[in-house]
Amino acid sequence: MSYRLFEVFGIELEYMLVRASNLKITPSVDKLMTLKNGSITSDISNGKIEWSNELVAHVVELKTNGPTRQLEDLDELFHKNILEINKLMLGEDAKLMPTASHPLMDPEKEMKLWEHHYSEIYSLYNKIFDCRGHGWSNVQSMHLNLPFYGDDEFGRLHAAIRILLSIIPALSASSPIFQAKSTGFLDSRMEVYKTNQKEIPEMTGKVIPEQVFSKEDYIKQIFEPINKAIAPFDTDKILDKHFLNSRGAIARFDRDAIEIRVIDIQECPKADIAIAVLIIETLKLLVSEELVSLEDQKDWHEDDLFAIFNDVIEDAENTQLTNLHYLNLFDVEEECTAGELWETLYLRVQEGISPKHRKSIEFILANGSLATRILKGISSDYSRIKINAVYSQLVTCLETNNFYKP
Repeated sequence: MSYRLFEVFGIELEYMLVRASNLKITPSVDKLMTLKNGSITSDISNGKIEWSNELVAHVVELKTNGPTRQLEDLDELFHKNILEINKLMLGEDAKLMPTASHPLMDPEKEMKLWEHHYSEIYSLYNKIFDCRGHGWSNVQSMHLNLPFYGDDEFGRLHAAIRILLSIIPALSASSPIFQAKSTGFLDSRMEVYKTNQKEIPEMTGKVIPEQVFSKEDYIKQIFEPINKAIAPFDTDKILDKHFLNSRGAIARFDRDAIEIRVIDIQECPKADIAIAVLIIETLKLLVSEELVSLEDQKDWHEDDLFAIFNDVIEDAENTQLTNLHYLNLFDVEEECTAGELWETLYLRVQEGISPKHRKSIEFILANGSLATRILKGISSDYSRIKINAVYSQLVTCLETNNFYKP
């Protein structure tokens, strides 16, 4: 079934399974699936939410079971499933941990691939790319799927998403620490994302997708180069072009949707859904052409958008935006921080947002990205004891569906 712009939404949330006693990762998603299903499976339909395995054995994905029209109470639905998983894993000394990276994981030693359904695909990825790096085995994100109907809607949506991708990490960055060290990037997940497929650069491109606004052009300029580049490695032809495409937003013509992938997972579903709502409402504003024409949106080359994105993944909401041409897209005429730009955009779209989500968005805008709050909680003490203390609080935030404030 095809849907029109912003008629329905699909949201996917990825979480780590960790030991409840010491917060070390535990590659036991297969155990979770068995406890829930009675046998190992890659997907479990749990009413309106589906559970799925991922590339590595310690990450589980929760997602809307098909498109949903309802965002208002979606956080509570996800939270209910999180509590169920934690209850199931109680006897295994395991529970879910939020944020886009584990701060102490050593992926060289601790990474374990999923070994069950679809394992041949993951094994091939590992053979080509060596998935022991942080960019493969220590990353959790939220994926936001937005529908389109036909080429016209695809072009409008793709143009708007390309523009907005550059500043999304200013809201969502939650990965400032790898292996007990500050990385220098508030969004370390996106920093490693840029290069984790360097062996076949056609797959990620410049993260910001190319200027393609029709299905035909997308196939020619994105899918065909990917298929050509992967062919020598994928001799059995088991890899799907939709999954090989690793840009920050990917066209899923198999389900007529664009999937946004630059959003770090937060400390609780309340935060994730609030960020999704603000992104959706801002995209509606861009698509409406109230601020800027479609042609002016299409005019932006990925290199120019990537330059902004590259700054934002380092400093998130604190990034000083100096490209006035970009700011003019949003009717902003003076240099400002990425956080201030989001405050401006929120004021423009807040009438379309419910009081519940307004409250959450206002918390994030006032207190900064989760990465900023994590570093504030760490307070320059990168000992394992201090890091575990902060991340124990984040685990509690996930269990209670509450924000983290150091």
